Amino acid sequence: MWRRILIIGGARSGKSHYAQELALKLSPPVLFVATAEAGDEEMRKRIEEHRKTRPSTWNTLETTTHIGRQIRQKVGKAQTVIVDCITLLVSNFFTQHGHSTDELIDNPLIEQEVMAEIDELIDCMNQAKANFIIVSNEVGLGLVPANNMGRLYRDLLGKVNRILAQHVSEVYLMVAGLPFLIKPNQTNR
Repeated sequence: MWRRILIIGGARSGKSHYAQELALKLSPPVLFVATAEAGDEEMRKRIEEHRKTRPSTWNTLETTTHIGRQIRQKVGKAQTVIVDCITLLVSNFFTQHGHSTDELIDNPLIEQEVMAEIDELIDCMNQAKANFIIVSNEVGLGLVPANNMGRLYRDLLGKVNRILAQHVSEVYLMVAGLPFLIKPNQTNR
């Protein structure tokens, strides 16, 4: 049976590192799906550092949206797919619309597009004959954002994380580099 795993936690909690560790224990070959976009020099450096940590034998798909469709096209013989990360995938929809002020945000449109993206990813997971490891941030544990855009982002990511957690068999919460299994694999009960 194929494993469906969600790894969630705060920034720099070790999510990506743990996802890679799990992938090495699961079946190769691995397809790594990167959703980050180098919008500035600091982000370009982060992306480059992430690239260096991945085994050279892994295939990489760099995409900012429509990941379900693109995974289907690229999965090939991959037995394990890592999606890193949902946090940036959701953010990409805000960037795609070029919103820089709260007044310009079309909340229903962005929510509709994000939900369609996640439905496409879930459909891809359900059809693919591969393990899936999905990485996402938990952003709902801090302060309430001071503006509409921040609240919309936090709320959408929280909704996406809940939906993904319902469609996977395992959920790990990363805290200070330590993985805590919070949703057990149903086949191991």
